[in-house]
Amino acid sequence: MRIVTNKRLAKRNRQVAFWLMMGTLAVLVGSFLLLLQGPSQDDPAVSGILLILQVLILPVAFILTLVSVHMTNLWAREPRPEDAIENGLKGLSNKSILYNYYHFPARHVLICPQGIFAMATRWHEGSYTVKDDNWKTNQNILSRLGSILRADGIGNPTMDAQRAAAKVQKQLAKIAPEAEVTPIIVFINSQAEVTLEGSSIPVLYADPKSKPSLKDYLRDINRDHAGSGKQNSMPLTDEQIEAFEQATI
Repeated sequence: MRIVTNKRLAKRNRQVAFWLMMGTLAVLVGSFLLLLQGPSQDDPAVSGILLILQVLILPVAFILTLVSVHMTNLWAREPRPEDAIENGLKGLSNKSILYNYYHFPARHVLICPQGIFAMATRWHEGSYTVKDDNWKTNQNILSRLGSILRADGIGNPTMDAQRAAAKVQKQLAKIAPEAEVTPIIVFINSQAEVTLEGSSIPVLYADPKSKPSLKDYLRDINRDHAGSGKQNSMPLTDEQIEAFEQATI
């Protein structure tokens, strides 16, 4: 399998996440020191400035914390999604191609003999229920409150996968109008527990030891193709793949 990763973007965003974290720590330390400062009896103007800074710095620290956590989860959390997907797909056809971070909102796009797939990935652990494409987090009140404060909830992976597939479909419209892009949801953390009570989109795990895994899903497609007598060939020609890369990478 050929791997094409936007390493420059990934490296830059990891650095942004790191410096945001450092900046957040600096602001938190600064806010603590400011709170220790009492009013100045000699200079009322200085006291006024200190009071304004004390009022403003905590909201700034809170916002920086949210942004820092969000960027860290997306770009610095281990295992990296591209690595987990690559490891989970070992043994896939050498003709296959995995694109990482080029086709936003599709963060990962897989072109292989089984089809074209736009992935919505999630790093989250915990327990979730999907009912008629609506996602519910199975947490107690304190855990939900913490997730809300951190702004790191799971959101709606179904909608994200649909948007990702629609974007790639649009990018392929002129190159391969007959091609069909399939949305899938891939959990990077094998500790996540997902109960399906109605999902129009496959929910899979990157880890091949977890069920249902991305690798098993592709194997099932192979069996379906074999049963129907359909050839297991690439969905795009070499020329179409080259045109797709020239247009999007």
